[in-house]
Amino acid sequence: MEGREIEQTQRDIPLRLYLFDALLVDGTSLLDMPNSERWDKLQAVRGALACAERIVPRDVAEGEAFLRRARDAGHEGLMAKNVASPYAPGERGKHWLKIKPVITLDLVIVAANWGYGRRTGWLSNVHLAARDAETGKFLEVGKTFKGLTDAEFKSLTEKLLADKISEKRGMVWVKPSVVVEVAFNNVQCSPRYPGGVALRLARIVNFRPDKSVEEIETIQRLRELM
Repeated sequence: MEGREIEQTQRDIPLRLYLFDALLVDGTSLLDMPNSERWDKLQAVRGALACAERIVPRDVAEGEAFLRRARDAGHEGLMAKNVASPYAPGERGKHWLKIKPVITLDLVIVAANWGYGRRTGWLSNVHLAARDAETGKFLEVGKTFKGLTDAEFKSLTEKLLADKISEKRGMVWVKPSVVVEVAFNNVQCSPRYPGGVALRLARIVNFRPDKSVEEIETIQRLRELM
C-alpha cells in the first residue's frame, strides 16, 4: 500500500489506541497482581496514551447509567471485571463478564436445513424472516440452530414438514406459519439478504402460537434497530 493510500485509509477508518490493562512494567510481570493494582500501574506509566473508560460503580443505578452511555456511543455493551482478579492470558473466565442488552423480536420460520451429527433426522438450522410492511412479503434476516431442546427440534421438524413447499440440497422451504420469539445481539447491514439487514447471534427463546404471521416484526423496524 502506497503512502497516499495509507493516508486515505486513515481518514476513512480512523483508529485510536485505548489501553485497558498493564501486564509487564519495567521488566516485572503483573499477571498475578489484582486488577485494581494493575490499573494503578497502568495510570502511572501510560503517559499521554488514552485509556478505555472505566468506573467502579457504587450501586446498580450507576452501573446501568454507564451501560447506557456505552450503548449511546455505539458499543455493544460493557466488560465487567472482578477488581481482585489476576490476568489470565487467553481466557476470560468467571472474572470477566460481558454485559449487553438482549433484544427479542417475533419472526417467522421460512426454511430449515437438515441437521447432522446429533441432530441427524431433524430440521435444525432454521431460517428466520421479517415482514415487509410495504409489500407484505417475508424477507429472510438470518438463521439459527440455537435455543431449542432436542424435544423441541423434533416437534418443530414435524410442524415444518407439514408445511413443506419444496426441498433441495438439504434445505426445506416451508409455508410461513411458525412464529418464534428470537433474541439477538444486534442488527447489522448485510448485502446477502434482500432486506439488507441480518441478525447477529440469533437464538430462539420461545414459540409464539398466539401470534399470526401478519403480526410479526417488520423489516422496516429491523432497519431502525441497525
